[in-house]
Amino acid sequence: MHILDTGARFSAVKFSPVFNPSFPPIRRRYFIVRANLPFPKHQAKYHKELETAIDAVDRACRLCVDIKRSLFSSKEKIVEKNDQTPVTIADFGVQALISLELSKLFPSIPLVAEEDSHFVRANNLVSSVVSEVKSKASIEENQLSDSHVLEAIDRGGKDAYTFCNKPATYWVLDPIDGTRGFLKGDEALYVVGLALVVDNEIVLGVMGCPNWPGDISDGSTGTLMLSHIGCGTWAKRLQNVSGKVSGAWTRCFVDPCTLVNKARFCIPESQTWESLPLSGLFGARIDSDDLQHKEIVLLPTCCGSLCKYLMVASGRASVFFLRAKIQGTIKSWDHAVGIICVHEAGGKVTDWEGDEINLEEDQSERRLIFPAGGVIVSNGSLHNQILEMISSASPTL
Repeated sequence: MHILDTGARFSAVKFSPVFNPSFPPIRRRYFIVRANLPFPKHQAKYHKELETAIDAVDRACRLCVDIKRSLFSSKEKIVEKNDQTPVTIADFGVQALISLELSKLFPSIPLVAEEDSHFVRANNLVSSVVSEVKSKASIEENQLSDSHVLEAIDRGGKDAYTFCNKPATYWVLDPIDGTRGFLKGDEALYVVGLALVVDNEIVLGVMGCPNWPGDISDGSTGTLMLSHIGCGTWAKRLQNVSGKVSGAWTRCFVDPCTLVNKARFCIPESQTWESLPLSGLFGARIDSDDLQHKEIVLLPTCCGSLCKYLMVASGRASVFFLRAKIQGTIKSWDHAVGIICVHEAGGKVTDWEGDEINLEEDQSERRLIFPAGGVIVSNGSLHNQILEMISSASPTL
């Protein structure tokens, strides 16, 4: 990876009030913008949206860190959804917080997100979620009521917007990808992921991973990764001991591996190597020492798909394999931001037949994707080889 000191400086900006009947009026106020870009603004068509996304994801990551510190001392902060997946007040708090921050400047852009407020209301979590959101939002606390926060969550819910089978501009948010990892401890990675889609093209994305391994020498931890179409993928430390985003942006590139048996693979924690088509050609080991010709390195699993996209985009992994389940759905928010981060880092993302992921197949809601066979995320150099191996193995699948 190449390091570029962009010479960015913190700057104060002034926001004018934005009227939106669903959200409180915002007073004109000064505050520090932490979202300096690693490239000139004139090169990025959506630089305003990107700056807002960076700031919103940074705030959301700090909310996650604070909640995680107190999570296990308050069991009511964890509930279980109908599909038996865990959810915490952090999931709802992140969705509300990012929804509020985006709606200030871009109130007309719809949000497609994972949660709705039903669970918050049903499990008596309203006051806890509202308190966390108020502590991190740029909106003054006395301007945020319980109803404002709940409406912000529902802005991204299933029934919030119908796209009517037309090209559209919308945000895609996964408030916490890897909630199980969020609950496990410091070593299990989790990601806040936000992307902007314009006419079925992902034009920008921001991922924040609060517990991405950092530099022990300066106490830094976490990473913030951004991508903008045509401007590359970049990352910086999420926070240091002072809790602020710091350091220079670093340009990210996928790894240069060109041989499948030398590649580092990631797979979902819910799937086994033996269930994937390459298992007939290669065995898998988590130890890279003394690898045989017909063996590959399988990196330890981390919860959620976006962590694996982050690993490929940063060059730590070569390939991420996901097999579509016969009875199951693949959600757009588990992939949208990861796709642009990998693309702009030089990698490639397709389904198992080599077709790009189509975000418009779910015509009315844009919440589901339907990749044939599953999803392959690679460094690009290995992609065609892997597709050919899948094709040759398909009769036995």
